[in-house]
Amino acid sequence: MPAPERVAAVMLAGGQGSRMGGADKGLIDYQGRPLIEWGLAVLAPQVGEIVISANRNLERYAAYGYRVLPDTLPGFPGPLAGVFAALDAVTTEWLLVVPCDTPHLPADLALRLLGAAQLEGVPLAMAADDARIHHSCFLVHTGQRDHLADFLARGERAVRRWQAQLSSATVRFDAAAFANLNRPDDFSP
Repeated sequence: MPAPERVAAVMLAGGQGSRMGGADKGLIDYQGRPLIEWGLAVLAPQVGEIVISANRNLERYAAYGYRVLPDTLPGFPGPLAGVFAALDAVTTEWLLVVPCDTPHLPADLALRLLGAAQLEGVPLAMAADDARIHHSCFLVHTGQRDHLADFLARGERAVRRWQAQLSSATVRFDAAAFANLNRPDDFSP
């Protein structure tokens, strides 16, 4: 089965935008388009399905034509709540996870992460560059849903801590592909 049919993607846009003064990051304009549009454009040819994790402005996100999944856990518990909702919703073998504030994602992200996970026989592959791992850009086997549920049920929230419990592979990319826009100053030319 070709890679796109085996992989769904979740675009994480469900945060509170605290570093952006409460603004919904996915809807902030970047070079003439909302941030969410940059990610959706890059992901669409790479995967068989896209879902959007969002907790605000649900109708605006739904207007892009993808399923919008609010967190099923209360109180904005972080990105893993969006991952959990997506793992519950998709029917593919793999889930690609990316944040909405990373507009220049690689065009081969899903394919390379899937290749590494399969080659090494692991349920998790994370994007990295020469300096660091980008823990918010990863591919996880959907069979890890119950493992994540248990992790969240213990009150855990940290992406890195959950990932550390799984066998994983890392794939090197150019660091520029993962430049994220977290603060208002990041949008300045």
